[in-house]
Amino acid sequence: MSFLNQLKTQAHALRSQQNAAQMSAEARVAQTEAACQTVAAYLADLAQQLNVITPPAAAFTLDGKTPWPAMKMADFRCDVRQKRVHHMGGMDVTDYIGMGWRVLPQDGPPVKAAVSVNFPPELERVEARLALGHLKHDRREQRHPDTNKLLSIRFEYTTELLGSVRITPDHEQSRFAFRISNATGFEVHTTELAAADITPAVLDELARLLVAQPSRFLR
Repeated sequence: MSFLNQLKTQAHALRSQQNAAQMSAEARVAQTEAACQTVAAYLADLAQQLNVITPPAAAFTLDGKTPWPAMKMADFRCDVRQKRVHHMGGMDVTDYIGMGWRVLPQDGPPVKAAVSVNFPPELERVEARLALGHLKHDRREQRHPDTNKLLSIRFEYTTELLGSVRITPDHEQSRFAFRISNATGFEVHTTELAAADITPAVLDELARLLVAQPSRFLR
């Protein structure tokens, strides 16, 4: 075999490998996008039903000692964003799928409340929860009237917060990353699933988790 024919054979083998890899990548993208459509349709339908039901929310407390009133979940809304991926031929794919909601008192409007903290670990926990829930609040230092020594920090806030679930697909790996905020209290849960595992039964478990009911979604 001539050297040129050897190169032709080598090039043919490489083209076959590249074509197979391209077909595999396209299959993963197609599978991921199909799962995105399943998730988006499910969440859109779920949001409509929950806006009618306004289900009870989990128990909330900023400092672990001062309970909030009984809360409910309301104003559910969904969002689907796309992005253009140039290394996939400039095609548009799903960037993320999200659903957000408000957590409000079950009876009456949000009310003013306050907690005071005087130890660094407590302060860090309260500040992290305020940020996580996007709570409107004021921060006031309480000092000794004679020595001006800092006694505690008082946070005055309104009993209303935001919750969300954000689902981000990885088309190259055909996987989904889930980030769930404030569904079970001031907490963030994260998990990953393969696109092939996105089924109505799995999404039912996600729905149970979002409305603070027993769920196997994170197991």
